[in-house]
Amino acid sequence: MICVSIARGRHRYVMAEHRHLVEQGAELVELRLDYIRRAVNLKRLLTNRPSPVIATCRREKDHGKWTKSEEERLMLLRTAIVDGADYVDLEEDIAELIPRHGKTKRIISYHNFSETPDDLPELARRLAAKDADIVKIATMANDPHDNVRMLEMVRTAPVPTVGICMGELGTPTRLLTGRYGAPFTYATFHSERTLAPGQLSFHEMKAIYDYDRIGPDTRLFGVIADPVGHSYSPRIHNAAFRATETDAAYLPFRVPRHFLAAFFDDVPELGIRGLSVTIPHKEAVIRLLTKVDKAADAIGAVNTVIFQEDGEIVGYNTDQKAAMSSLLSAPGFKGKEHPLEGQEAIVLGAGGVARAIVYGLIKHGARVTIASRTFSRAEDLAERFGARAVSWDERYGRRWNIIVNCTPVGMHPKVEETPFERQYLRRGMVVFDTVYNPENTLLVKEARAKECRVVTGIDMFVRQAALQFKLFTGKDAPRDVMAEEMRVATSPARGRVRRA
Repeated sequence: MICVSIARGRHRYVMAEHRHLVEQGAELVELRLDYIRRAVNLKRLLTNRPSPVIATCRREKDHGKWTKSEEERLMLLRTAIVDGADYVDLEEDIAELIPRHGKTKRIISYHNFSETPDDLPELARRLAAKDADIVKIATMANDPHDNVRMLEMVRTAPVPTVGICMGELGTPTRLLTGRYGAPFTYATFHSERTLAPGQLSFHEMKAIYDYDRIGPDTRLFGVIADPVGHSYSPRIHNAAFRATETDAAYLPFRVPRHFLAAFFDDVPELGIRGLSVTIPHKEAVIRLLTKVDKAADAIGAVNTVIFQEDGEIVGYNTDQKAAMSSLLSAPGFKGKEHPLEGQEAIVLGAGGVARAIVYGLIKHGARVTIASRTFSRAEDLAERFGARAVSWDERYGRRWNIIVNCTPVGMHPKVEETPFERQYLRRGMVVFDTVYNPENTLLVKEARAKECRVVTGIDMFVRQAALQFKLFTGKDAPRDVMAEEMRVATSPARGRVRRA
């Protein structure tokens, strides 16, 4: 179950949001009384309420908005109990000052916005001893392993416990706490009105992650990156799981570079079956694997990891196959036996995606030149694959048949930029932009205006994700579903349909 926090300054807005949430399927809401600017009228909020509620009033020192006296706050919480709130949230230090009364259940809570303490099990026992029906512990994650410690605490706690790690590092706990036995998790009404670091919206929890369907037998997959909040992978993979009726969930895991090996140690405890790997881990992850697919080994970068039941950890690179299939689908190439052989191609960029594409182009017989804003990286990549390197300023030096952009130039929000100026584009050349947000980058728009043959980043992104889905599940991916989800997520109206 998801508890949605409502934090508005006026009673009528609180009540309107409450009704709206219940219409959208919410079963429990938290009324943040500290946000109400005038005198709180509890009877107005509680009479004929459309769902059970938690009455909460946070002090400023607990990152709340309450500025009146502590005596007035305690009286408000006591009144909430007398007026029949379903739950009342009490911090540990005031729990003994507000006795149990009637049918109202007691949530004894602890918040730490700096760290996740070492003594979580003892903390849970201490809070439970305060006559708690439910314990809530929310702490700041500074290490991905904090998630494992928090979830294990939830599993072993003496009373039902909601355990959440805050911040982007802690997002997995918000999605997995129910799997470990928590009675509910917390979400915000809207993604632009978060009440705690890393909090997800009710829409995201329901429509993207299917929180209530993540049970003990649900297979877990995810993406590791740093940062990870920009990733669209959870959105399209979870849409594919729904479309194929697969009991699986795909989560975002922020893993800073220096925590990568430790995170892999935590994988068995978390029950993860497979991972997508992106910046900055595509190369570093190889040393943690027991097997690497031939293509991934040659490329020197892995974007998919499978944790097999026999203990093997196998790495693949689906970028290369996806990029080549996208490129070969361009008008004029389809159906030809060796369409790339002898073609002059320039690859802009020298990162993980560029590695995969350079490998694929050379394997298909193209003559490849690499231009990177850091010339030494272009030289290293060219030497690895037997290509040619030029400086960034020399990228216009030949009449290219194929241009592939593997840089972030043109990516949202800097959509007015292009990595290849319009005057150097020619009718009939192939322009492949791996940027997928937006799909219609300035480079893509100008290439179409010049009557180039265009391949977009969404096509490649969906193809590589579909190959990952096959590796994860053994099933063919619903590519049309994934492509539509991706286009909705990256459309100009995405503010109304939030990304993951």
